[in-house]
Amino acid sequence: MKAVLFREHGGPEKLSYEEVPKPVIGHEEVLVRVRACALNHLDIWIRQGNPAYPMPLPHVSGSDIAGEVEAVGDPAQGVTAGDRVFISPGLSCWRCHECLAGRDNFCRSYALIGAMTQGGYAEYVKVPFRNVLPIPGNLSFEQAAAFPLVSVTASHMLFSLAQLKHGEIVLVMGAGSGVGSIAVQMAHLAGARVITTVGTDDKIPKAVLLGAHAVINHSREKVAERVKLLTEGRGVDVVIEHIGPEVWDSCLASLAKGGRLITCGATTGAEVKLDLRYVYSRQFTIKGSYMGTRAELVNAAELFGQGRLKPVIDRTYPLREARAAQEQLLSRKFFGKIVLTVL
Repeated sequence: MKAVLFREHGGPEKLSYEEVPKPVIGHEEVLVRVRACALNHLDIWIRQGNPAYPMPLPHVSGSDIAGEVEAVGDPAQGVTAGDRVFISPGLSCWRCHECLAGRDNFCRSYALIGAMTQGGYAEYVKVPFRNVLPIPGNLSFEQAAAFPLVSVTASHMLFSLAQLKHGEIVLVMGAGSGVGSIAVQMAHLAGARVITTVGTDDKIPKAVLLGAHAVINHSREKVAERVKLLTEGRGVDVVIEHIGPEVWDSCLASLAKGGRLITCGATTGAEVKLDLRYVYSRQFTIKGSYMGTRAELVNAAELFGQGRLKPVIDRTYPLREARAAQEQLLSRKFFGKIVLTVL
């Protein structure tokens, strides 16, 4: 089969479109004919080399996958060859206390397809049968690949951790990102007042169409100052953040007393400064978020199938152009998800 892989860590030039052996499925595994695979910043970090994701090389990235079931190992319940499916990106043991308690993203063996295993930048991928889910409604393969990782992340941040309530005010950083584009929609659907940020004026109407009540261009406006104007000096109840040091101070300064900041990423670096006096005197809650549960993904998928949430795709690239797709992701000149298509 054809696949895009890297044999050593480094820049986008390390990606290579090659012929590789087709995966051979084993016990309780499913072989999926990949039709679409969405990009995530995780793909960049893994290619660059990240000690949190040790892996044998060469490696095939790609966590967000949709396609057709090609073959089914024994026993694999509820999966049939020919099914149109998307892949739940989180790998759990389904036997430990955390998994049995419905906190599968806390499983000690938790991993991500395409990070600790070979992923979807390929014509075929093998996954555990429990990770294969039916594509909801009449979504295309591209749409089905565009929502899993970012929607389970956004749902976990907004509702499990921030416990966002109807009528609260939420600031979503980066409406043009994958997580941001879904978080804006989810918060709006939940009855919150949504403020979000973008980097260019052409992204403002796109954010409004997703459900944002106010959009701040962070390249020419100071986010915290604008937030205070929009909230009559009060600040927001919740901040959804996935960027890191570049926006950290603005996020904290945007919070109302008793506000909750939820962070799930560090695309601009790993270290931030924190004045604990500011945290305790204003009674902030700061929580880290990593992925979400299978139940949260299933619930989100149902909303996509009903059309109440919509996958946001900026553009697609054929598999052989994965390098150009990753370079586009790094440029920030996109809104929503970038998706590889596999014919």
